[in-house]
Amino acid sequence: MDVPAADVLAVHQLLGAQSHAIDSGRAADWAATFTPDGEFHSPSYPEPARDTAGLIAFAERFHASCRESGEVLRHVVGTVSVTADGPDRLRARSYLQIVGTPSGASPRLHRLTTLVDELTRTADGWRVRRRTVLRDA
Repeated sequence: MDVPAADVLAVHQLLGAQSHAIDSGRAADWAATFTPDGEFHSPSYPEPARDTAGLIAFAERFHASCRESGEVLRHVVGTVSVTADGPDRLRARSYLQIVGTPSGASPRLHRLTTLVDELTRTADGWRVRRRTVLRDA
């Protein structure tokens, strides 16, 4: 099943909004890109973040850690592939680079990962129901 171009564009916009929100410390905005029962699973963290409150808390801890370290982190998402995964459901696979810039120093690549997003169409547009972050072995 082909995915309409408008839906592919909406997914790209969602991924961009997520990156800008978490990088700028807007935890509630980042969490709002997930469904209320959304999940975030990453091998970088001991436990997944679940539901809106858990996602907000995760994003707040992430941004606080960046401020404490004096390093600016940027989530750079690209090479996005969107496929249909059933009625009102999409799956997006993309590459995520996390680039850090310490105060007064040159940027460096922290991680290069693959994002696997299960998306659901909601009244507010596409939202992530489950994100799984995969590291290259």
